[in-house]
Amino acid sequence: MDNKFSQELIIPCYDTDFACRIKPASFMDLAQEMANLHAQELGFGYDDLMRTRTAWVLSRMHIHFERYPQWRENVRFFTWHKGASRLFYLRDFQMMDRSGNVLVSATTSWLVMNIDTRRLCRDAEILDQGTACLENAVEQACGKVQLPSGVTEEKVAEHCVSYSDVDVNGHTNNARYLVWAMDVLDYDFIVNNPVKDVRINFNSETRPGDTVGLYRADADGRTYVEGRTGGKSAFCVELGW
Repeated sequence: MDNKFSQELIIPCYDTDFACRIKPASFMDLAQEMANLHAQELGFGYDDLMRTRTAWVLSRMHIHFERYPQWRENVRFFTWHKGASRLFYLRDFQMMDRSGNVLVSATTSWLVMNIDTRRLCRDAEILDQGTACLENAVEQACGKVQLPSGVTEEKVAEHCVSYSDVDVNGHTNNARYLVWAMDVLDYDFIVNNPVKDVRINFNSETRPGDTVGLYRADADGRTYVEGRTGGKSAFCVELGW
């Protein structure tokens, strides 16, 4: 047994853009649900952690698009956890077409947070290492993402965290940060030049009513968008073509 969890999906219209491609943030939404379902099956899902007033929070993610899944395309979505690595718990994803070709690969790094104190927990025994699969969908875990030094950044927008942004943990859902980041890009450019790689770090949570300033910088053919609130970084996204 390879310890992978999978489901067959049909890409719905509301998860695609004008070019009928899945939106990167929609992939994140689907991945989040797949992670929840697999963790629940293995005994360390949302309900299991809530018994100790803890919850999974996504810290880092790297998504690579080999080919964008299309509206109405039938795909097979796989996920597996790779156990604990220092502070993080690692989980990978792959989306394949009906012929077994890899469409999207992703790797994620998770932390466990106490929902009352908002502090991180350091319990490596929270999951069963025997259920891990050590295969890499993306060769290396996502590293630190930050605005590159020596480049000019520009404040391009502000966003007030509202009802549509907030998840079951009471803070901004991880996929919403990617929505904000891509919405500051030129529409025609992003439709005609689909992103190949998304790397994102979630640095501090934002909650309803917070105003997040969005700062953009471009370097070496990549675009960076950082969200800041209260004088600190909430997230940083790197988009590569």
